[in-house]
Amino acid sequence: MADDLDFLREEFPEEPEPAPAPEEPKKEKRRPGADLFDLVQMLMGCVLAAIIIFNGCARVTRVDGGSMDNTLENGELMIIWSLGYHPKAGDIVVFNKKSTDFFGDRALVKRVIATGGQRVEIDYTTGTVYVDGLALDEPYIKEPMYLPADPLEQATSWEVPEGSVFVMGDNRNNSSDGRHSALGPIDESYILGRAVLAVWPVSRLGLL
Repeated sequence: MADDLDFLREEFPEEPEPAPAPEEPKKEKRRPGADLFDLVQMLMGCVLAAIIIFNGCARVTRVDGGSMDNTLENGELMIIWSLGYHPKAGDIVVFNKKSTDFFGDRALVKRVIATGGQRVEIDYTTGTVYVDGLALDEPYIKEPMYLPADPLEQATSWEVPEGSVFVMGDNRNNSSDGRHSALGPIDESYILGRAVLAVWPVSRLGLL
């Protein structure tokens, strides 16, 4: 009989007992107020990042005047980007208050029409602007342009020096810009940055 039992043990070995399940690590109890501390840390990090970005890369600027109607309206808030920016034709840019004494103590918001080395010409009979002999397609202007009444704004051609830009407002008939003899082409060093986003009022929110 013992031999039979030994035979059965060989044919059907006993299954090993399952190992006990590992104990789950006990969760440490968080100190009272720890969640609030983490939230404050996160908020402080966000504020610090925003300060760094807006001081070194971007800033918020308010539009002063109607020279950029209807693209930008008086009092509208916009974000301008400066980090690594190099001006090119078609960009809306903001100049610092020292760009010219003629316009007083305020920044200028205008559109870049031409950059260094280019020639700008205006034909007031058709209201057309030419850059290096090519007519610009300008769907952004408020209305057809006519000859200004001020003799200081009646020049029709400019050579833009290297390192400078020629700017005009989108509201051509109500804009003191590069056409004025007190301004003309503006040195790029006066540019604070490119307007990239309109943020206020909310109804005007959008990329520029």
